Amino acid sequence: MHDVIVIGGGQSGLAAARAAVERGLAPVVLEASPEPTGSWPRYYDSLTLFSPAGYSGRPDAAFPGDPERYPTRDEVAAHLRDCAARLDVEIRTNTRVTAVTTDDHGVFAVHTEAGDTLPAAGVVAASGSFDNPHRPVFPGQDGFTGEILHVADYRNPKPYTGQRIVVVGGGNSAVQVGYELAEVAEVTLATRQPLAFMPQRHDGQDLHYWLRHTGFDDLPPEWLARLVSTTLVLDTGEYRHALDTGRLDRRPMFTAFDGDSIVWADGTREAVDTVLLATGYRPHLDYLEPLGAVVEGMPQHTGGISTTHLGLVYVGLEFQRSFASNTLRGVHRDAEYVMAALAAHVRGAGRLTP
Repeated sequence: MHDVIVIGGGQSGLAAARAAVERGLAPVVLEASPEPTGSWPRYYDSLTLFSPAGYSGRPDAAFPGDPERYPTRDEVAAHLRDCAARLDVEIRTNTRVTAVTTDDHGVFAVHTEAGDTLPAAGVVAASGSFDNPHRPVFPGQDGFTGEILHVADYRNPKPYTGQRIVVVGGGNSAVQVGYELAEVAEVTLATRQPLAFMPQRHDGQDLHYWLRHTGFDDLPPEWLARLVSTTLVLDTGEYRHALDTGRLDRRPMFTAFDGDSIVWADGTREAVDTVLLATGYRPHLDYLEPLGAVVEGMPQHTGGISTTHLGLVYVGLEFQRSFASNTLRGVHRDAEYVMAALAAHVRGAGRLTP
């Protein structure tokens, strides 16, 4: 019997494991990829954080170097490797979880792709969302002769040189990828609403300084739903300038595919080579379906604590408890919150490992 099994060895899983150790539990971390870095090595090559290094580390492990710089994808992966090395916990890589079940006594069984079954008093679902990209379906899509891919599958602009490309989405990733593709291709951003830019810096301070010092980072989800009604793009000025000067353009969302073309909202057809979907992700929790803990792919929880099963908690969900819940800078707070509840459950059930 394991105290706690943490599913996912990225930023959320490592934060959960650290919080478990602090409460006297002995967690086992199961990570599907070859190393405990979560999805970071698989993001596109040029990705940089939208938060400075000084606001992106964990309480026990700050990013090295200038705190005002914006770490790259590879730096984040290295940071997580370092965090994992500091933890005195068992981390099993190349271990994909396929299902979680429970018996009549509330003991969980975590089943892996290799055929192993691990019993546990508690389970932390910290598997993120990268493996579940949201791919909307458009009329005529099956007959499109060009390429449709999600930003999860994109790495760099080189293969798209000279193409006509439409990027679907108006968030940070859509604009960042569209901007770099525009160096080698003709690119349009297709969005349902006009782009909304937020200055990266204000009065000499990065936006994340103001998020922290105004308390916005800690606002509960019900407040956020009222305040955040549109997707904001953080911008130092280069993205807005690219639109103003024609390096990029933005158009209302197209309505359909038609052979080698898309049909724009005004009815005009245009041949395109590639449509890149920067349409976000959904929680990757299919392994919880045997429990009945998710409904239409979404976890049933309050603040990360399952409302369907005692001993099941979540870490790393978007807006789980605050604006910063699924970020490097904020995930540890949610991990500490849910682990306090999980530790009390494990001890109360008399299942704490000696």
